[in-house]
Amino acid sequence: MLFDSHMHTKFSADSVMSAQEALSRASSLNLGVVFTEHFDYGLELHGRKFSFDPTIYMNEYKNLRGDKVRLGVEVGLRKSARSANENFLARADFDFVIGSIHLVDDIDIYYPDFYVDKDKATAYRKYFRQMLDEATTCDFDALGHIDYICRTAPYDDPEIDYETFSTEIDEILSVIVARDKILELNTRRFDSDRAVRELVPVYKKYRALGGRFVTFGSDAHRVGAIGNYFARALEFVRELDLMPVTFRERRLEKCLTA
Repeated sequence: MLFDSHMHTKFSADSVMSAQEALSRASSLNLGVVFTEHFDYGLELHGRKFSFDPTIYMNEYKNLRGDKVRLGVEVGLRKSARSANENFLARADFDFVIGSIHLVDDIDIYYPDFYVDKDKATAYRKYFRQMLDEATTCDFDALGHIDYICRTAPYDDPEIDYETFSTEIDEILSVIVARDKILELNTRRFDSDRAVRELVPVYKKYRALGGRFVTFGSDAHRVGAIGNYFARALEFVRELDLMPVTFRERRLEKCLTA
């Protein structure tokens, strides 16, 4: 069974999806589920903190947990949050931890303020430099959505452009492989042919460096996004000789795809 190993329910500040809605949709698609609620220390949206009480989360969802349902977290990686992240992860026995970059220089890169007076090269190198620093240092299982910055970057060509940033990206991939971490294959942008093409050299290099595994994640915040573009993701990993996996009790489990 394939797992959608990245989705957000009501415990995340930017989602109101219920666990039961998510499970019903996943079941209809024959997918397993990993809930990965947001913990981004100090970040708020419309008065809601990107945080949750892990004890309440675990207690409320504990009866759902099993062969087809795992309980995880998506942790925002940045230097100023390292201690808070470490303390948070110690408070619960999560199945899976995604490490993601959402803020750079403590500024949310989803919004325009981060990009003021920065050309693409400057902004993206800052993003990749922080990703490298945190990937080298922090506790996580999979590095989340390496192309996250492309979602809202205000440039004429917001794509990663591996040829331009290969030095930075290769350093990150080398650290991931050396630390026995893996990459997420986030399908949020798999509706774009260009976005998919731009990811090919990144994941090809990951494979060449010894990376073998990826998690699939829709990054769903609503029911209709669960499992989006997973058929295309399967084609992607088969062409690059990568294997989809998920995690249970912080241990990797291979997914059966046939």
